[in-house]
Amino acid sequence: MFKTVQKRDGREVPFDETKITDAIFKAARAVGGEDRQTAMELTIEVLKLLKKQYNGKTFGVEDVQDIVEKVLIEAGHARTAKAYILYRARRTRIREAKGDLMDAVEEILEETNRENANISNSPSAKMLQIASAASRKYYLTRLLPEEMSQAHSRGDIHIHDLDFYGKTLTCLQIPLNKLLTEGFNTGHGYIRPPKRLGTATALATIILQSSQNDMHGGQSFAFFDRDIAPYVADASDFETYQAMEALIYNLNSMHSRAGAQVPFSSLNIGTETSEPARRVVKNLLLAYEAGLGKGENPIFPNIIFRVKEGINLDPGDPNYDLFQLAIRVASKRLNPTFSFMDSSFNSQYGSQVSYMGCRTRVMANRRGPEVTDCRGNLSFTTINLPRVAIKAERNLDDFYRGLSGVMDLAIRQLYHRYTVQAKLRVKDMPFIMGQKLYLDSEGLKPDDLIEEAIKHGTLSVGFIGLAEALTALTGRNHGEDEEAQALGQEIVAFMRSIIDEACEKYNLNYTLLATPAEGLSGRFVGLDCKEFGLIPGVTTKEYYTNSFHIPVDQPISAYDKIKLEGPYHKYCNAGHISYVEMASPPVHNPEAVEAIIRHMRECDMGYGGINFPVDFCTNCSLLSVINEDTCPRCGSAAISRVRRITGYLSTTDRFNDSKLSELRNRLTHM
Repeated sequence: MFKTVQKRDGREVPFDETKITDAIFKAARAVGGEDRQTAMELTIEVLKLLKKQYNGKTFGVEDVQDIVEKVLIEAGHARTAKAYILYRARRTRIREAKGDLMDAVEEILEETNRENANISNSPSAKMLQIASAASRKYYLTRLLPEEMSQAHSRGDIHIHDLDFYGKTLTCLQIPLNKLLTEGFNTGHGYIRPPKRLGTATALATIILQSSQNDMHGGQSFAFFDRDIAPYVADASDFETYQAMEALIYNLNSMHSRAGAQVPFSSLNIGTETSEPARRVVKNLLLAYEAGLGKGENPIFPNIIFRVKEGINLDPGDPNYDLFQLAIRVASKRLNPTFSFMDSSFNSQYGSQVSYMGCRTRVMANRRGPEVTDCRGNLSFTTINLPRVAIKAERNLDDFYRGLSGVMDLAIRQLYHRYTVQAKLRVKDMPFIMGQKLYLDSEGLKPDDLIEEAIKHGTLSVGFIGLAEALTALTGRNHGEDEEAQALGQEIVAFMRSIIDEACEKYNLNYTLLATPAEGLSGRFVGLDCKEFGLIPGVTTKEYYTNSFHIPVDQPISAYDKIKLEGPYHKYCNAGHISYVEMASPPVHNPEAVEAIIRHMRECDMGYGGINFPVDFCTNCSLLSVINEDTCPRCGSAAISRVRRITGYLSTTDRFNDSKLSELRNRLTHM
């Protein structure tokens, strides 16, 4: 009857009526039907209508599908028609995803996506990005429930690391002592326990590297000083310094994270008081202060110095000198950052709480011991707080209803992801699970599911743009108005209460995260501006403000910024951080840095640091604030500009457009 049909791309292919029968029969089977004869009879009706409408004319696949729907409905097969329509919509999404994927591949081949500021522009980085783009499209169109996929796509929520949705976990506090004491296997043979310090630190970098290749987030040593101390006893100060220098060099040069990045590494130090542990900390800080081979600022590791009363806070404390050294190094190199063990939410754990550079914190555990080692975050999803506020149109009751709904969606989506992750097997994560790095993985065999271990991890709901949400609701943000500040705390406390209810409902470690937004800060505002237009103080910038932070362009003193942000830390039990901005490295004013750190502690913060420009001429090795395009000493344009982004350090040439805009807007807080 018909010889050809036109495909969506314009090609004409042979017409095959059996494809119509097959499609109708599949739809019928989806609702319990098993009668192929009926499908064939309905096909005849489709062909009659096609002949009547297109006799002698060209028609396309979409035209055929429109008539199939019409025939099914008019013949009284409403349920089959619905199944057919849903199938058709799903196939459309898959086709669109394929088209979007090809567009993404074309863009990536020109320049690597800058969603992550530590990805290079190398061939392996481009291949990683292409694989990530394909993986994201697959999960959105094939695995995620429609409600959750659409919520992510339209910008109600953001599923972080979507490309790894069903393949691995986010991050881990690695039990370094266990691996160095017992030895380990990276896949090609057993590595015996080290006897010398240099070997121990070399193996520590290999451990970070191997763990990173099993996961998509950061890797951290929760007690680096404690775990390396046993290997320092027979080493001189010079040998200890050399070992720490080599560690830093390795962590800035091992591009082993999917072949494109160095491992996202963090080291927690500061509260061990034994002589060997103190020597580890001193020489690590000194090596970091010296920088890389020409004096460049190290990017990794992120060093986190624990501050604890009675241990290092005051003169007379055994590690007070190390605290002073940490302040001196931070004043030049941006690191270390500082975690506060005496805060209201950390003090119950003594000196055991550890952080990561991305601000992640994992401590409480309703399924086992409350420890940091051998645990990490499983996954996290961020809600678009400004969007909820915009849609509420200044009605707080509507806002809280909307917030409850999107929080519930994010919680259910995280549980869906957890069920997918729980079906992974030990052999899917050969180092993390195979070498027993995760709590309760000791008894698992290669083919066992990993749920017994990952029940100890955390599932985190994050948020972004509290400042813009408050502006949408009240006209002012929490840096401008006391009532807005009170409402901000009320909102974040409300989110935390929903998280605590989820813990009870699912018996899992749900937590609230002050999201470290990078590419997301620009993605959300772009979608909201397109849907709602330009709203003063809300969608008029290229980015949303991170988590609960005061906007970066808000004129405010360091003292007031810390005081306003401090109360939010206690609600964000998945992680939090606050910074103050300085105009230049405060190398000649460590007293000011110490005053800032102490004020952070007094304002009940859990984690904080200082920011300032670190510019380096790679031609003549000038380390300074270089405001011009060329070096003032040698005239070279080869300037490396290091800044902090989402907790970690990076060079500004790898920042995306929204973060570059934010960087330009940053005001100092002095």
